[in-house]
Amino acid sequence: MDDLFLKKGLNEQNKIVFDFLFQYYYSGLCAYAETIVREEEVAEDIVQELFVKIWINSKKILVNGSLKSYLFTAVRNRCLDFLKHQNVKSRSARLNHGKGDVDESTPENWLVESELRDIIENSITKLAPRCREIFVMSRFDGLKNQEIADKLGLSKRTVELQITNALKALRKDLKPYLPVVLLPFL
Repeated sequence: MDDLFLKKGLNEQNKIVFDFLFQYYYSGLCAYAETIVREEEVAEDIVQELFVKIWINSKKILVNGSLKSYLFTAVRNRCLDFLKHQNVKSRSARLNHGKGDVDESTPENWLVESELRDIIENSITKLAPRCREIFVMSRFDGLKNQEIADKLGLSKRTVELQITNALKALRKDLKPYLPVVLLPFL
């Protein structure tokens, strides 16, 4: 069928078009998802949830490229989100139960680490300029509070307050990603 016809049918919540897409792509999307998540039931759940989301939000969805590319990209992104979530849960469980170290060499760990690094960087860039400057000097340059105060002509208490504010902002932004056990250390 013509891609434009299918996209238009989806936007209009045409049940026949939706059923056709589901029947035509479901098995291929499940097989693709299974290559990523390595679990058949999880792969099926991911694909089914995608189709439910598409049906519910069909009027809002804008597909610029091919519908096939959109569906496979959406499944891949959902699979990666699932893996990230599983990895965070696994790390949290290990930390909470004092079990062994986490193997840092897996692609899933790289992905989570990269995402956390981006969240931290974004959180730091959202800080007020002076607060950010003080926080970077403290945490990344390794300067002591008194050294920062002397260098910037501020009181030590002002430096401490700015670092506290920065840590509060970081804690807030990182809360969904870190186990509760680690938050007090930020």
